[in-house]
Amino acid sequence: MATPTLHVFHMNGGEGDTSYAKNCAIQSKVLSITRPFVEEAIQDYINKDFSVDTITIAELGCSSGPTALEAVTTIMDVIESRRQRAKLMVYLVDLPGNDFNKVFTFIPSLQRRLREEKGVDFGPCFIAGLPGNFYGRLLPNNSLQFVHCSSSLNWLSQVPLGLEGKDDPKMLNKGKVYLSVTSPGHVIDAYRLQFRKDFTTFLKCRSEEMVLGGRMVLSFMGRRSIDHTFEEDYYPMEFIAQALMTMVSQGRLKEEKVDSFNAPFYAPHHEEVKNLIEEESSFYVDRFEAIEVEWAGGKFNLNDPRLTRGATMAKMQRAVLESMLEHHFGEDIIDELFLRYAKTWEDHLLFDESPTFINLVISLTRM
Repeated sequence: MATPTLHVFHMNGGEGDTSYAKNCAIQSKVLSITRPFVEEAIQDYINKDFSVDTITIAELGCSSGPTALEAVTTIMDVIESRRQRAKLMVYLVDLPGNDFNKVFTFIPSLQRRLREEKGVDFGPCFIAGLPGNFYGRLLPNNSLQFVHCSSSLNWLSQVPLGLEGKDDPKMLNKGKVYLSVTSPGHVIDAYRLQFRKDFTTFLKCRSEEMVLGGRMVLSFMGRRSIDHTFEEDYYPMEFIAQALMTMVSQGRLKEEKVDSFNAPFYAPHHEEVKNLIEEESSFYVDRFEAIEVEWAGGKFNLNDPRLTRGATMAKMQRAVLESMLEHHFGEDIIDELFLRYAKTWEDHLLFDESPTFINLVISLTRM
């Protein structure tokens, strides 16, 4: 899994039991927390350019669930409250493997809302899907007034190079699929450098696409400790590793197969992010907060009371991780893997009933 994974990575599409559309409570909770940031940013932009005729928005990492249009709906509410008749041009951006067909099924209900609730007081809204990689250019120069990206920037453009150990066996991240409190320094450095490269590229590309004074709101998972010492920051990936290694011990998998898998994911400390924004220097930070969020979005057993809390967590993580795990390990082990994963979560929840993670929320202005 050391080669770039963008061609295989996507949230589970459709509307089945393990689809992202039915298992996005965490992402929805994050969007509800960050809604005030979006409202504040778009209000500020309108205040500075009250005569704006068209607001062009990019929703980066839209995925394939009902969360795809939540930020857009928030922006509409702000514009309507100001009695603006600004037109909206919305680009829903995700990787080519994303289930855009599912995204488009949510658009008619949004259009009905415009007709029934907004009436003639609201300008037209145009929505287009845009398959692409946000670690590169997506749109022409000076074409965007607002960018929103939620629960996406943790995903790197590729697995950090060198971790497969082909050239140096000491580079293997043995028995792990991501960082942990016991990870050796070279593994930590590889992940940190890949995030640095990707996040800087992201900022540079957006700075070229956005107008001066344009606003951007980003939210993504962070970590508590700058030195990788908080075990809680690694639970989802650590529990996947534990489940895989149990299968290795029972002869279901080769240990080398686990050692060669590394998730293209990184949760930075807030100081890392602040420093990278300052170094890239295209954006001014208006607001930056690290917010504690409950795993599962505080919605254990909401959709199916028969599910244990561990099974609920497993379904949510499966909706996100299944594509890359299946690509590397094959589809035959997926059901067993997530049954074990659910049991690990269930055991953990016996002594930690409300586990949380850190979510970073940043509001930026293009300088």
